[in-house]
Amino acid sequence: MRKRNLKKGGSHLFQGRLRKYEFIKSHMNLFAVEKMCKIINTSSSSFYKWISRPKSNRDKRTEELSILVKQEHQDSDQIYGSPRITLELNKKNHKISRSYVARLMRKLNLRSKIRKKFKITTDSKHSFQLAENLLGRNFFTDGLSQKWVGDITYIKTGSGWLYLTTVIDLADRKIIGWSFSNDMTAEHTTLKALKMAIAQRNVKQGLIFHSDRGAQYACNEFKSLLGKNEIIQSMSRKGNCWDNAVAESFFKTLKCELVYHRKFANREAARLEIFRYIEGFYHQKRIHSGLGNKTPNEMEKFYKSTSLLVA
Repeated sequence: MRKRNLKKGGSHLFQGRLRKYEFIKSHMNLFAVEKMCKIINTSSSSFYKWISRPKSNRDKRTEELSILVKQEHQDSDQIYGSPRITLELNKKNHKISRSYVARLMRKLNLRSKIRKKFKITTDSKHSFQLAENLLGRNFFTDGLSQKWVGDITYIKTGSGWLYLTTVIDLADRKIIGWSFSNDMTAEHTTLKALKMAIAQRNVKQGLIFHSDRGAQYACNEFKSLLGKNEIIQSMSRKGNCWDNAVAESFFKTLKCELVYHRKFANREAARLEIFRYIEGFYHQKRIHSGLGNKTPNEMEKFYKSTSLLVA
């Protein structure tokens, strides 16, 4: 019994020394080792002996994974937290658990960017005729150009508001059409974004375009462009943002991951940063739980390859 207690006490003493050594090691660039050793009552020679010891396989593995975690965090512009970093590392055949990634992130003082509350805004005070809600919150699709969704948001800049309009294909969640404008006219917002989407993707028979009830989507010019391309219009119910949840979700993601962390000097600076985010990160690198943890580009490639097999 006495022997067992001694072993237990020795283990606690060893852990205590390790904590001291780790503290000294992490502050070597700030304070003299001898001074720190004296203050926390430990031997400087023992510390130097410990720090010069050969690294164990476990220590090497921890260092390697720490570098990988830090790299994934940096590659995502500090957006990814432990869940997505874990998914990315496992996709690259680094077997690691979410809890271990979270522990390493705490040790490295890494965290995902703070998310702010996203405010949803829609202007539906107009006299245009409205379309029925044909989408019915059914955001599932098994092929490209079956269901598109659109929305408009505004971004504050040093030279005034910048309006961003997007068109998203529900199959791969890719932003297939967008427009930047200094005003909210349909000509510069919804019409421009839809024309880009039509140019980017083949319009298939039965394609549904869903949006909120805003004037830019209900106006005759927009309806005419839809009709000309045989696209069926669908609109959310009054005051129900969940009917267009995917489009709203993209703007929430964009604002929480980029816009709220920047102060844009002018509209041009905002355009450049948002373009870089969409094409350089969102499409290429950002994994989506709704896409089976794949990126929009990966899903686009998948759908295009399967359509070739069917053809």
